[in-house]
Amino acid sequence: MRRTLRVAAYAVVVRDGQLLLARSRDEHGVAEWVLPGGGMEHGEDPYDTVRRELEEETGYLIEVTGFLGVDSGRHTLTGRFRRPVDHHALRLIYEARVAGGELCHEIGGSTELAAWQPLDAVPGLVRIGLIDTALRLWRERPAEGHLKAALG
Repeated sequence: MRRTLRVAAYAVVVRDGQLLLARSRDEHGVAEWVLPGGGMEHGEDPYDTVRRELEEETGYLIEVTGFLGVDSGRHTLTGRFRRPVDHHALRLIYEARVAGGELCHEIGGSTELAAWQPLDAVPGLVRIGLIDTALRLWRERPAEGHLKAALG
């Protein structure tokens, strides 16, 4: 089985009780909210990745104010010719604040809309799980940058 690794960087940006999110479409065309950020380019520092991706997806220039932690996930995906691919996603989660720019929507990219969403409304949004993970890291701020499994 072929193996792939994707490293990406994302930011939690909270202002006045609202979280900055972007909206994209899943593989079935369903709109879902995502955390702004994305994949590193070869040779790029993840700090630069998160700044570049936030500007592309939201129009904002950001100041990274902290490192919250790491989210790591492994999934089997369907690859070329329907062959399974063992995919490992490593996502670095930063905290940031808006330092300039104006809110705008990405054109021709992976997202279609950027918006501020009230923190208390996030649980009701159609969203990817990374948002919940990132908000837990932001709220709990574990010293080791890793979340313990939720009991339930």
